[in-house]
Amino acid sequence: MTHFPDDGLGLNDFMRAGTLDVPEPDWIHVRTPLSKVTSPLDVEATRSAVMDNLTLVFDPELPVNIVELGLIYRVEVSPEGKVEIDMTLTAPNCPVAGSMPAIVERGAVVVPGVTEAKVNLTWDPPWSIERASEDARLALGM
Repeated sequence: MTHFPDDGLGLNDFMRAGTLDVPEPDWIHVRTPLSKVTSPLDVEATRSAVMDNLTLVFDPELPVNIVELGLIYRVEVSPEGKVEIDMTLTAPNCPVAGSMPAIVERGAVVVPGVTEAKVNLTWDPPWSIERASEDARLALGM
């Protein structure tokens, strides 16, 4: 039988609030040396490549990627290679709030032709399961 200290273990002993990490995947699209990037930038192809990379990022508490979950609200790519992403999380107190935006930014900035990426975390509109794809809802049993 396991023995716990008299004062017991608290939630922070397990979660270490705000420190749950999102592992960085092996990205589909990875930056090449700038000398190999063709000009002008194909904005739609770059946006598609960013979205491809983001399908590799999973919410660690759910078996579905963040794109299928509907957590990505907007991905905008400028002709200069600047990417701006609006995203949300499943809940404001999500334990990956500190690490998820950084992984999303990394998934964008490694794409060939992207010069910088900015991720805006928003709660408006709040996420709900209705934002998830049909496949995601099936995977979650909803």
